[in-house]
Amino acid sequence: MDVPLNTPQQGRGLVLVRRQPPNPQSLMETLKARLQRSCRCSVPRAWALVQDLVPVTRWLRQYRPQEDLAGDIMSGLVIGIILVPQAIAYSLLAGLQPIYSLYTSFFANLIYFLLGTSHHVSVGIFSLLCLVVGQVVDRELQLAGFDPSQDGLGPRDNGSTLNSSAATLEPRLQDCGRDCYAIRVATALTLMTGIYQVLMGILRLGFVSAYLSQPLLDGFAMGASVTILTSQLRHLLGVRVPRHQGPGMVVRTWLSLLHGLGEANICDMVTSGVCLLVLLAGKELSDRCRRRLRVPLPTELLVIVVATLVSHFGQLHKRFGSNVAGDIPTGFVPPQAPDLELMWRVALDAVSLALVGSAFSISLAEMFARSHGYSVRANQELLAVGCCNVLPAFFHCYVTGAALSKSLVKTATGCRTQVSSLVSAAVVLLVLLALAPLFRDLQRSVLACVIVASLRGALRKVRDLPQLWRLSPADALVWAVTAATCVLVNVEAGLLAGLLLSLLSLVGRTQRPQAALLARIGDSAFYEDAAEFEGLVPPAGVRVFRFAGPLCYANKAFFLQSLYSLTGLDAGCSAASRKTQGLELGAGEGDPMEGKDPVSSGARLVPMAAGFHTVVIDCAPLLFLDVAGMAMLQDLRRDYRALGVTLLLACCSPSARPGLKGMWPPQPQPGHRHGIPTRLDHQPHRAHRARAVDTSLTLDLQRALSTPARLSPHPCRVLRQDLRATQPCTGPHFQSHPVPRTWL
Repeated sequence: MDVPLNTPQQGRGLVLVRRQPPNPQSLMETLKARLQRSCRCSVPRAWALVQDLVPVTRWLRQYRPQEDLAGDIMSGLVIGIILVPQAIAYSLLAGLQPIYSLYTSFFANLIYFLLGTSHHVSVGIFSLLCLVVGQVVDRELQLAGFDPSQDGLGPRDNGSTLNSSAATLEPRLQDCGRDCYAIRVATALTLMTGIYQVLMGILRLGFVSAYLSQPLLDGFAMGASVTILTSQLRHLLGVRVPRHQGPGMVVRTWLSLLHGLGEANICDMVTSGVCLLVLLAGKELSDRCRRRLRVPLPTELLVIVVATLVSHFGQLHKRFGSNVAGDIPTGFVPPQAPDLELMWRVALDAVSLALVGSAFSISLAEMFARSHGYSVRANQELLAVGCCNVLPAFFHCYVTGAALSKSLVKTATGCRTQVSSLVSAAVVLLVLLALAPLFRDLQRSVLACVIVASLRGALRKVRDLPQLWRLSPADALVWAVTAATCVLVNVEAGLLAGLLLSLLSLVGRTQRPQAALLARIGDSAFYEDAAEFEGLVPPAGVRVFRFAGPLCYANKAFFLQSLYSLTGLDAGCSAASRKTQGLELGAGEGDPMEGKDPVSSGARLVPMAAGFHTVVIDCAPLLFLDVAGMAMLQDLRRDYRALGVTLLLACCSPSARPGLKGMWPPQPQPGHRHGIPTRLDHQPHRAHRARAVDTSLTLDLQRALSTPARLSPHPCRVLRQDLRATQPCTGPHFQSHPVPRTWL
């Protein structure tokens, strides 16, 4: 009987709709269409392209000064005030002169103002990236014959840091001292990092950052924070120890510190203790009074100003031998192209910097976009952060990225747009042009305290590990392995180990997903895991099997193993055994009992111990099937057919149906599309209507799936509904009907 489309069936609440036939395009047609769209040129398209590449041309026209300007100026001033002491302090991590950190902060804010899509992210110097830059710089300094134990701070002759073998190792560097070569290495590394990020943006690889999971990033931040803390202990204590490189750097640094603890500088130790106490207390007070304070306490700036005054008037460098920052020049140096030879030498190191910087930048941009109700473009963020590294590399800058702490401060102080970055750049420019020399007498121990205090949030993440273990042991293992590898080996190895373990965890969950037999919940028509819940009623003679994952070449063996183990019947071995014994029935296509009288056949197809005649596979979790998975289902169907067991597929997802059509040829039956039910919407317990064949039963698709049913959508609740007999539809139609639901 034909039923009109798009009209409800009287008394049944059903609506029949026709599925549009698929119209797939070939790869060549798709590429041709995209090239045609891309090659068309007009003034509106050119202007739209400019707006996409330079987002400031779009949102600046909609800027509302009366509503946005005050908050942007306030947040920009606060971030600029925070940037100055952090820029000088992070020079210790990067092993560079403080002036280069100020250059980096200035250009990064200026470029991200033009190219960024996030309104609240603060791009600039980032402690984790500075750590990696410092390690690469130290390694190249040592290879070039320089002494890497000296930081890029303090008064010295630029050419006096060459050791005895420098002239023989690098003759071309005799006219370039330690600081000159260090910034060459840093700019080469920065340019390579930016090139990688720009290429990722052009190739639309923003999705790659999704593979750096949050547990991996948290573990990396934790391990890198421990490494940063260890590297700053010598400044906190005033101990002269070498800067170790390579695997085991943290352990060797601790051993060197313990060995040289007797030579600690008392002045630096006292200064470090007082500054750490003030900084940590100020941050804790800011966190507790966040709702009452419109502007965070500028604790870092206050500590640096007071410490500079005390060091200057107390002459701590001359009287107690305390290490100070030294001369910081003003103005800009002429731009210079990075060294091409050094770029090839640091190309591999730039990969980890590009991945980490991109992942943090995209994740922070998306986080603030969700909380403030706007959208960002991941690929444009890659281009923006990449340009923040490519262009400044010619102006003596090093690698930058989005910083969480400054972004949070930016949001808390009323930031509305990236105009605040322009204000922050103006503050840094003022310091570059006039105020930088005032920090000459600032102690290095104070700068180390600023760095250590900024690690408070990352170090406190270790408290989340127990809860993470309870929620997901696999994610907790990724966190722990990443952090431990960063500490015990190095940060690059930690990132690689965490990434590999995350991918292995993903593959493992795909290869061995959860499998279960389903049973009915009481008198309802809902099915749940029979092993997890008590009091469920298994349908007589039917096994409902659920495989909570895709079905592909990697897990097809586990699928069969789980199915055979839970049902208690190895169909492959049993079918092969019956074939050798000449007991196989229905070897041809179609149902083995089709056109025959099962009773008169006298065949005993299913063993007495099996206790079932039908297997229903819940295909709702099967998001996709590959060729190997479909071939396995075909073999499984043939094996079950040889045993007189009917194999049914239910709840087939739209992505899996095209591949299954070839396995289940179109045989329109009432209630199905092409012989494949689109829902687990028939109760398998109706199977008792089938006729008996000795001790076994056979069941066709129509009899097995005859009454609507549903799987329980919640593991702890039973969803009830009024079930009525439905008039099945045929052909290219499928059923879609509203169901009254009540939570018990």
